[in-house]
Amino acid sequence: MAMAGLTFLVVLVAAAILAPWITRYGPTERIEGAYRQPPSWQHLFGTDKIGRDVFSRVLYGARVSLRIGLAATVISVGIGLLLGAVAGFFGGIADTLIMRLTDVFLAIPYIVLAIAIAAVAGRSENSVILVLGLTGWLGLARIVRASFLSLKQLEYVEAAHALGYSRSRIMFRHILPNAVQPVIVYGTVLIGGVILSEAALSYLGVGPQEPTPAWGLMVSQGKGDLASAFHLLLFPGGAICLTVLAFVFVGDGLRDALDPKLT
Repeated sequence: MAMAGLTFLVVLVAAAILAPWITRYGPTERIEGAYRQPPSWQHLFGTDKIGRDVFSRVLYGARVSLRIGLAATVISVGIGLLLGAVAGFFGGIADTLIMRLTDVFLAIPYIVLAIAIAAVAGRSENSVILVLGLTGWLGLARIVRASFLSLKQLEYVEAAHALGYSRSRIMFRHILPNAVQPVIVYGTVLIGGVILSEAALSYLGVGPQEPTPAWGLMVSQGKGDLASAFHLLLFPGGAICLTVLAFVFVGDGLRDALDPKLT
């Protein structure tokens, strides 16, 4: 399943990069007289209510979703690594403050927090990256903290302390490389979660705006035509589902490959 997910992601990335050469129409190009047409050889995924080719918009939408997913995940992983490492290594007041801050953010419904930040930061693609990056680090910080709490008790860390190494060197050169395995797995799954969250924000109207071909925005626009033009909801919704599922499969595969306790 992991290889199937990885194959799908490779094909998706290639299709997103090569979209101008794969599609005959631009993502915002309106085709005169082609309104809400069903899938055909001329328009593989049909057309929307203003005559835009859905296949083109889905491929170009992959660029938007993957860019947001990767960029927001990098921000979340950076924040989660730093705060989790500090909390787990130093303990005491630093640990208490960081974990209570995490608890406060976890107590707020995720989508409500994201909408609140988006309302202040704006509704552009960069704003969505910032919103999802600043709200996606909570679980990762807890994972990194737990890893540091376990690893700092081991003999090689005590030996590093005895040799007089600085705390920063012990944290980032000795403990962090051994704590990175769950981070890789979590980060891979997180990309899929971020793509799903971006789709939810776009569906609620606080994500990328028209004419950006965002998958969530396309689903939001297609929900009103469910009875007469089902393809407007099917193809962008299916793209979201398959992409998130692929990242989950890859994350599970990485967990199995990187866990030395599995036989």
